[in-house]
Amino acid sequence: MTTVLPPTGTSVADGDPELVKLVQSLPRDSEQRNAACEKLIGRYESLVRACAQRYRHSPESPEELMQVGYVGLLKAINNFDPSFGSNLASYAQPCIAGEIKRHFRDKRWHVHVKRSTQELRLELCRARAELTQQLSRAPKDDELAEHLGISHDELRDAQRADLAFQASSLDAPRSTGADLGNLADILGEDDPQLEHTLDIESVWAHWGDLPEREQRLLMMRFYGNMTQAEIGERLGISQMHVSRLLAGALSYLRERVLGPDTPREPY
Repeated sequence: MTTVLPPTGTSVADGDPELVKLVQSLPRDSEQRNAACEKLIGRYESLVRACAQRYRHSPESPEELMQVGYVGLLKAINNFDPSFGSNLASYAQPCIAGEIKRHFRDKRWHVHVKRSTQELRLELCRARAELTQQLSRAPKDDELAEHLGISHDELRDAQRADLAFQASSLDAPRSTGADLGNLADILGEDDPQLEHTLDIESVWAHWGDLPEREQRLLMMRFYGNMTQAEIGERLGISQMHVSRLLAGALSYLRERVLGPDTPREPY
C-alpha cells in the first residue's frame, strides 16, 4: 500500500518530532499534550483512512474501523523514537494496519479460526467484489479459486470462516413471510426420553447377569407396580426378604452402570 504523506506544507521538520516529544513527556491530563496529540491525529487522518479502506468490504462500519485505526496511530505516537528516524508516517502505517488486523482477529470472530484462513477470507471478500464488477455477476467458486490461486478446499475453508465471523441472533427472523418466527423456534431441545432410553439400554446390558428370581422380582416391582408385600405374597417369601433382594439387585446394576460408590436412591 502506498504510504500517505503529511499534507502539503507540513513536514517533519515543521514539528512532528517536537509534537511527539510533547505527547510522550507530558502527563495525560496536560492540555498542551492533548493539543499536540490532536494535531498529530488530524495530520495523519488520511493515513488512518487509507489503512481502513483496505477492509471496506468487511461487515464493520467505516467509522468503527477509523476508531480502531486511531488507536493504532496513538500507539505509534507514544512509541515513536525520533532519534531513529524522522518519518512518523512510515512508522505509524504498520502500527495502524496491525491494530485493525488485531481487531478482526481478537474481537470479531465468534468461532476460533486460524490466522491464515482469516487473512484468506479477507482476500476472498476483495476478490468477490472485484470479479463481480468485472463479470457483472456473482463469480463462481471455480473463478474465485483461480483468481486467488488457491485450491477448492482452501476456498471452502475461507467460505466457512466467513460464516463463523459473525453469529446470528436467536431472535433473528427466519423469513420475510407472514409467519416470521425466529431462529430459536426451529432449534431442538433436550429430549428426556432419549436419556431414559440410554439408561434402559445400559441396564439391559447387565440384566442377564442377575439370577432369574431377581429379574422377575424387578419386573414385578418396577413394571408391574407391585408393592413389596404383594411381591412377597406372590413369591411366597417375606417382605423383608423381598427388600433385601431388591437392594442387592439394584446395587449390582447401579455399580455396573454408574460405577462404585454411587449414592443409593429409595425404591
